[in-house]
Amino acid sequence: MKRRVCIAFLAALVLAAALLLSGCHGSRSSQSFAMPEEFDDSKNYEITFWAKNDTNMTQVGIYQKAIADFEALYPNIKVNLRLYTDYGRIYNDVITNLATGTTPNVCITYPDHIATYLTGENTVVPLDGLFADEKYGLGGSELKFDGPRQEEIVPKFLEECRIGGVYYALPYMRSTEACYVNRTYVEALGYELPEVLTWDFVWEVSEAAMKKDAEGKFLVNGQDVLIPCIYKSTDNMMISQLRQKGAEYSNAAGEVLIFNDTTAELLREVAVHAKSRAFSTFKISSYPANFLNAGQCIFAIDSTAGATWMGCDAPLIDIAADALVKFETEVLPIPQFDPENPTMISQGPSMCIFNKEDPQEVLASWLFAQYMLTNEVQIAYSQTEGYLPVTNKALDSAEYRDYLSREGEDNDLYYDIKIKASRLLMDNIDRTFVTLVFNGSASLRDAAGQLVEAVTKSCRRNEKVDDAYFEKLYADTEALYRLDQCGASAAGKQPLGELPAAAKVLIASLVGAWVLMGVYVLAERIRKRRKG
Repeated sequence: MKRRVCIAFLAALVLAAALLLSGCHGSRSSQSFAMPEEFDDSKNYEITFWAKNDTNMTQVGIYQKAIADFEALYPNIKVNLRLYTDYGRIYNDVITNLATGTTPNVCITYPDHIATYLTGENTVVPLDGLFADEKYGLGGSELKFDGPRQEEIVPKFLEECRIGGVYYALPYMRSTEACYVNRTYVEALGYELPEVLTWDFVWEVSEAAMKKDAEGKFLVNGQDVLIPCIYKSTDNMMISQLRQKGAEYSNAAGEVLIFNDTTAELLREVAVHAKSRAFSTFKISSYPANFLNAGQCIFAIDSTAGATWMGCDAPLIDIAADALVKFETEVLPIPQFDPENPTMISQGPSMCIFNKEDPQEVLASWLFAQYMLTNEVQIAYSQTEGYLPVTNKALDSAEYRDYLSREGEDNDLYYDIKIKASRLLMDNIDRTFVTLVFNGSASLRDAAGQLVEAVTKSCRRNEKVDDAYFEKLYADTEALYRLDQCGASAAGKQPLGELPAAAKVLIASLVGAWVLMGVYVLAERIRKRRKG
């Protein structure tokens, strides 16, 4: 009897140690939330919603109307809106507030950012269980609004919200990148615009456009200023080019693989056109739309979400009226290396929910996040820019189809460039991709853009860009963004430091278990000898 008890005790110790071991693999496994059986509408709840807009007051109005309509359905839930003009600032504020437990309830964000939030203890609510809840889940029976069921969300957009096999966000809007082309100038230079741009075509036309007259003015526009190709998001530029080349960027383990020969090859091409001043970036020169609309850019590469700034008839223009130049604008996918198999990045805001002490408060947040996926909100917000609704429920609705069919009726709601930008993504959803998400993937993205920015600046300073330059650039970029601490990249490079508390308990438990087993075996032998 004593023997059985002892064995059972030792087994329990080993099991406890194993459970502790599972807790040492990162905090993501500790993220949890238990859905209440019923929503308690007898109590009042106040939740905060951090959102982003591009100083577009129409978007602000849509947020405010959505909140008012939601509060009318749920009078016991008050939603406080806090607006940001930059996703980076939302990210920084969330990181700051994680330490004090003052995170918002619902937050517009990106999966790269969520991966970092998950390093905290029980911060972001996993949504798999909430999706499937019969009463309050997606399309649930107790919802007071007509929200989408899980199968009515565009599968590719929903899949982008999975981290480590778990849903941690709901997609809110989706966009991609487009190349807004001054067709008038392309044809004036003697070129015919293809249906799918290639990088060779863009570079050739850009260099041809650099010719000047005897007075030093550019022949194609008669002005002193011309930057034929400007890329807004250089991180997307590098990531997309690597994807098109089938080259490595990172892997599922979070290993940083960007510092390779293909990256150097791409940067050498950038260097050629940066040196001639045929290429520049937003960070160096300013918004591509401003140059495009002034007749000072031919290929302006920016998000489809920026379509209302593009073209000489755009409803949102940031330059003086007398600086505008009339030209024909074309909206095309970003330049490709293989035009037969075009690929483009999928991007756009998602919504995550932060855990709180009161499960009812979390449920109130979940209800609000779902409300933002109703047709009324989705369609209204998508019409403000070249965004695409994230639900097939909205995409297939009569209202949205009517909106698309009225392309070009005016230069406001039905602005043709904006609707063409939306169609671009709608027609190419299956050709889109996203980068792998892990703790540190946001830093890797920043580093990808920094490589392009650094090479462009160096060429403008007439610095030598050779093998030695790239060796130093790679080392400096890795150090600047601490990429040796990302995922598997840290393996074998970082000192282990002090063991976590859970690991210490684990080791002590295992040692204790083996000691007890040793004592037990020794005691059994002594007992048998005495009997003998």
